[in-house]
Amino acid sequence: MDYMNSGLRYTPKQDKDWDTSVQFLPASDNKKLEKKKGLGKAGAVIGVVIFAAVIALMTGLLVWHFHFRKDVRVKKVYTGSMRITNQVFEDAYENSNSSEFKALAKQVTLQLKNIYSKSPQLAKYYVGSTVQAFSEGSVIAYYLSEFNVPVGQEAAVDNAMSSMDKLVDKEQRTLYRRGNALVLEDVVSSALDARMFSSSFSSFFKFSEHTRTNHIGQIQSPGFPDRPYSPNTFIQWQLRADPNYVIKLEFETMNLEENCKNDFVKIYDSLVAIESRVMEEMCGYYLPSEPLAFLSSGNVMLVTMATDEDMNYPGFRAQVSQIPRGSKATTCGGQLMGEKGTFSSPNFPNYYPPRTSCQWSIQVPDGKAVKVTFKKFLMSEPGQDYSKKCRKDYVEVNGKKLCGDKPDGTVTETSNTNTMTVMFFSDASYVDRGFSAEFEAIDITDPCPKQFQCKNQRCIKLELKCDGWNDCGDLSDELNCKCSSKDISCKNGLCKPMFWKCDGVDDCGDGTDELDCGVCKSGQITCKNNKCVSEKNRCDGRDDCGDGSDELDCGRNSDVSCTDLTYKCKNNKCISKVNPECDGTQDCDDGSDEENCDCGRSMFKTSRIVGGQDAEEGEFPWQVSLHVKNYGHVCGASIISPRWLVTAAHCVQDDGRTRLSQPENWEAYLGLHTQRNIAPSVVKKNLKQIISHPNYNHYTYDNDIALMELDSPVTYSDYIRPICLPAAQHDFPAGNTVWITGWGATREGGFAATVLQKAQVRIINHSVCNDLMAGQLTSRMLCAGILSGGVDACQGDSGGPLSSPTGTHMFLAGVVSWGDGCARRNKPGIYTTVTKFRGWIQEKTGV
Repeated sequence: MDYMNSGLRYTPKQDKDWDTSVQFLPASDNKKLEKKKGLGKAGAVIGVVIFAAVIALMTGLLVWHFHFRKDVRVKKVYTGSMRITNQVFEDAYENSNSSEFKALAKQVTLQLKNIYSKSPQLAKYYVGSTVQAFSEGSVIAYYLSEFNVPVGQEAAVDNAMSSMDKLVDKEQRTLYRRGNALVLEDVVSSALDARMFSSSFSSFFKFSEHTRTNHIGQIQSPGFPDRPYSPNTFIQWQLRADPNYVIKLEFETMNLEENCKNDFVKIYDSLVAIESRVMEEMCGYYLPSEPLAFLSSGNVMLVTMATDEDMNYPGFRAQVSQIPRGSKATTCGGQLMGEKGTFSSPNFPNYYPPRTSCQWSIQVPDGKAVKVTFKKFLMSEPGQDYSKKCRKDYVEVNGKKLCGDKPDGTVTETSNTNTMTVMFFSDASYVDRGFSAEFEAIDITDPCPKQFQCKNQRCIKLELKCDGWNDCGDLSDELNCKCSSKDISCKNGLCKPMFWKCDGVDDCGDGTDELDCGVCKSGQITCKNNKCVSEKNRCDGRDDCGDGSDELDCGRNSDVSCTDLTYKCKNNKCISKVNPECDGTQDCDDGSDEENCDCGRSMFKTSRIVGGQDAEEGEFPWQVSLHVKNYGHVCGASIISPRWLVTAAHCVQDDGRTRLSQPENWEAYLGLHTQRNIAPSVVKKNLKQIISHPNYNHYTYDNDIALMELDSPVTYSDYIRPICLPAAQHDFPAGNTVWITGWGATREGGFAATVLQKAQVRIINHSVCNDLMAGQLTSRMLCAGILSGGVDACQGDSGGPLSSPTGTHMFLAGVVSWGDGCARRNKPGIYTTVTKFRGWIQEKTGV
């Protein structure tokens, strides 16, 4: 009955379709049915009717009983562990086939049965238990118990199993226990993840690995890397270390299906899949350079993998080793002294171990105070609401608990004396990367010299106060401000940048920035051409707006008149759905809206680098670095096909010294992440031709777009992929959040960032932006401003992409053109609107 052992062929007892304890109706008394004298034919008729009614009633009851009142039951499986304090671990307990293992396992299962018998909710549904493994300490037993539970009683059984420790205490206090009964403590139990006993599994595998000192073992998904892992398979790896050692599990490669509901790997701080001991659940594709190393709290660990029937991927490979308990990676805390210093959670930047607590005592010179700044803070757990108390993993400073994910450097704590205590705690389930922090001695009377001190003790530049940006993180730098004429003066006293006005987002918090936007009255809708029509006219089949916008997204995808706003399928039929391309739903009859959708996606699982501006490697695989030969990086570009790039026309204008319009003067670096670091994933290409838009105006930057053809097609990889080109009708509304990326160089060759940078920006209302830019915008330009305040470095790059997320794909909304191409604070960037040139791009490239 061992669901997790090799060859897991155990199947539960089959439920019956009826309850055998129910009695049938008793037979009728024949004498009562005898015909009495004098009743005649009428009596006979009445008797027949009554008899027929009784038969019908009996038949109905039997049909109800057998057909409708089925005793429907569900299989519930629970896993757990318990410490046996009156036993000593023997090496033979590692082998489930040894007589010693079997003897102790029998004792455990008998005692489990006795424990469950103490609970009425459990005893009547109990099927049986199996012991999965034993480990040191004195002896820890890992078990699995199965119950056959009537539908509707699952919660009662869950509740009873959650009190397993009380049931064990009750059993341990029994007066008439056998002399050789096991003494139990530290009882843990939880319901098994239902995905792990799926009836669809066709194969089961179980592996064991006992690590040794100065030895690195290896585990991997079957077939890796030569072939994809098998479908409908459940696999487990039981990992052990020597006593007084912990296990280090380090993934070299993790490449599974993207959705964890389909294929997943789960790691447990246990030898059985106890959900209250799960350390992490993983799926998708992780960067090879991203640290994925886990430490156990004891000397055991379990790795499980489950796959469904679809889309099998390469799988994973991991190294297994053991490190001594008490080594640097497993410990934390201690005394920290001096003017400044650093400290971090154990194993940082890898995952900290579960069930860990430690304390740092920090002391700086007398007369000074301690200031701690958390440079990285990543301590979150699935399903937790961090706006409330930190109920799971946390850091405690000055009596205040901190948890969740925090932007880099925004969490600071200051003491009132020259000492401070910092505590770190992780519970038994789910681990994270933890934190890195620095402490410094500060002047108590002037903690932020020549700077503004936020309410949360953070120090910021004086010029950042009252500039409309929440630089402190707690908004204290934006309170009690007098707004300048260039800002929105919110009714609640806040100041906000003018380019947030009328973008459909309530930035003030009281709606001030969305007033006087020409919005239509209540009961009306605003057309794309700003005309107002009654809401009753929406989706009535008539073009009341005059531009057809009142008939968009009406759920009718056939017989729709084609307009400039409707999506045209390949068969020239139009649909009213807005942005139907590559959304996973076939809207066109010919399926053309879902063609060529292998674009606009990073192959890697995006990491949570909170507040960071460095892009992750492979995060924007369509980004290109354009180099002028013998000079270096000058502009950015975007990959749209194996042969074609899109860039800005102003990047390829002859400047007198260099003929930038000629392809032989350029080199394109695809897959590049760090300038001057030509990794194996980088491909350098020469150009075959450059096509600048014929109507480009170098005075106004109108029609600022150009195409580049590579001298040979590039092969796509994890680091080189195209971005999706939007249809001419694709809508990028004001207020949408988009991404600008680049190495920070301008067309003139300004100072470039070494690592690819990214910044979140928001599309700005066109008329508001046109006013801000003194009427210089044309209909072929769009505006975007940066979301995060305090960005000092240049975040954009002429010719590079403005990437707009739509569903699971990124679309090329714009090309970095002019204004402040670096999208600096309070200065919106101007971008070439790609939808306006969709026909021209297709004509020249066929894409």
